[in-house]
Amino acid sequence: MSDSTQPSSAPEIDEMQLASGMAAFEAKHFSRAMQLLHPIAEAGHAEAQHRVAIMFQNGLGVTRNPEQALRFMRMAAEQGHALAQHGLGFMYLEGDCVEQDPAQAAEWFRKAAEQGLAGSATTLAMMYEEGRGVPRDPEEARRWYRKAGFET
Repeated sequence: MSDSTQPSSAPEIDEMQLASGMAAFEAKHFSRAMQLLHPIAEAGHAEAQHRVAIMFQNGLGVTRNPEQALRFMRMAAEQGHALAQHGLGFMYLEGDCVEQDPAQAAEWFRKAAEQGLAGSATTLAMMYEEGRGVPRDPEEARRWYRKAGFET
């Protein structure tokens, strides 16, 4: 591999196929997006994994498949994909595709918030305000609200 931005263990990704799959997703041509992105997601591409997870989670272009949604969302989240971390947090918070686990949700929201996702910081702040999955802690809630850009 000559691309020095990818580790030598990274799979070869067909960039044209990736771009076409992303365009199909954005155009809401989900069946086509799944055809193009699924093999790239299986090869380990975090953004493709995130998009495939969304399609499986919501039955977009495929039959809803909670197990595959969770599998792909987790793979992307574990690679540090902030939106996937946020999505996985909501899966745990709401019990969608996985057993509800607010403490696990808080961990994933924290990872995404630490990468600058204001929505994750806001959700984490609300969780500290309510004591949901974390100890009730008004000061910690204020800290996360500030991180999200809200004055408290």
